[in-house]
Amino acid sequence: MSTTYYFAIVGTNDSPLYEAEFGAQRDESKYLNQFILHAALDLVDDAQFMTNACYLKTIDRYNDWNVSAYVTPSNIRLMLLHENKMEETIRSFFIDSHELYLKTMLNPFYEPNASIQSQAFDTKINALAKKYLL
Repeated sequence: MSTTYYFAIVGTNDSPLYEAEFGAQRDESKYLNQFILHAALDLVDDAQFMTNACYLKTIDRYNDWNVSAYVTPSNIRLMLLHENKMEETIRSFFIDSHELYLKTMLNPFYEPNASIQSQAFDTKINALAKKYLL
């Protein structure tokens, strides 16, 4: 059985900065995935004040789906919707994704809280997904 992952970077104003789907593609579930992650934002906001760690582990469940979150010090939320629990590999994926996001932020032409449209960023995120998740 092939698993599906849905990854999103959510800005400080709760708007998605980047979205990607890995594994088996299901077009009919795209909006459901967005809805599940958006519904979990309140839980992320509550959980980030309970710990000093950036990685919040699994913060929500919806049917067979788990929502894992990582909050940067600048309050950017990296969120992953997944079916199986692989805490350590998901943590590593988040850390490398955060580093890649920081490199994007260092670009003087990138506007904070703007959508990330870079093809190079997309390629590197897909490579990280293949390395850690698939």
